[in-house]
Amino acid sequence: MLGKTAGGLYWMFRYLERSENTARLVEAGQRIALTRSRSDDEWQSVLMTAASLNSYGAKYPTVTKEAAIDWMLRDRDNPSSVLSVVEAARNNARLVRTALTREVWESVNESWMQLKEALARRVPERDLPQVLTGIRQRSAHVRGAMAGTMLRNEIYNFARIGSFVERADNTARLLDVKYYVLLPSALSVGSSLDNVQWESLLRSVSAEGGFRMTHGQTVRPLEIAQFLILDRRMPRSLAFCVDKIADNLRYLAVDYGARSQTLELTEALIEKRLSRPIQTIFDAGLHEYIQDFLREIFAVGRQCEIDFRFSE
Repeated sequence: MLGKTAGGLYWMFRYLERSENTARLVEAGQRIALTRSRSDDEWQSVLMTAASLNSYGAKYPTVTKEAAIDWMLRDRDNPSSVLSVVEAARNNARLVRTALTREVWESVNESWMQLKEALARRVPERDLPQVLTGIRQRSAHVRGAMAGTMLRNEIYNFARIGSFVERADNTARLLDVKYYVLLPSALSVGSSLDNVQWESLLRSVSAEGGFRMTHGQTVRPLEIAQFLILDRRMPRSLAFCVDKIADNLRYLAVDYGARSQTLELTEALIEKRLSRPIQTIFDAGLHEYIQDFLREIFAVGRQCEIDFRFSE
């Protein structure tokens, strides 16, 4: 496959996943802000987690809830806003149109048109839940079209790698915003505030049902972290995402007759970060663990571009 086509597929699905993940991050911010007295501090934390606080600060002198949400959802000056990344996904889909089924292309195009209309103006707070749900649903619609109509070949593998690199990054960031940024002080660990925020995090990744099925009704931070980091059955956990990246890289190794450096990095990440008990992770520091994971998943994505000769 030409590197240009592989890159178009990889970035198309990274951007689609990023649109959904941004919606989930905004929703998490909304939920957790309800547990804090100063919600503007909360939105500064969310912007920091999204790695866009500096670019936001170049445009706005202060952080407010309304401006932060608008920046993340529809601001054209933010290359990672939902509106920006869905447009970028559509542009990449046009670039690789012949590699996609008709259903996938139509789903991406329809997503762009609907979200462009929904985000044509600043979203009122009363409409925000509906808009965030719509963003997630459009992303799921494209995934469904892909799962139901595309051959399981190298095209499918590059698309899946892009999706799971982006998803792993996002789940790690959500964990970090909860544990490191939002909790007011170490004294709050184990408090009702701490538990409410952990439960809000579960809801933000649509994991509350799966968690209760696995661990019961009692919310325990250690078990939630274990579920979101190490549980290989949970489709947004770090372990699940990295396992899927490795699987698709192995399929590509069969197609190309050689193992890539990206696969070596991914397997090292599984061994180093995702094969240890959750208590060991907590004892060493969850924030430090997440920061290391983010650096390493970024390296996986960057090496993938080098190995397969494509770029954004």
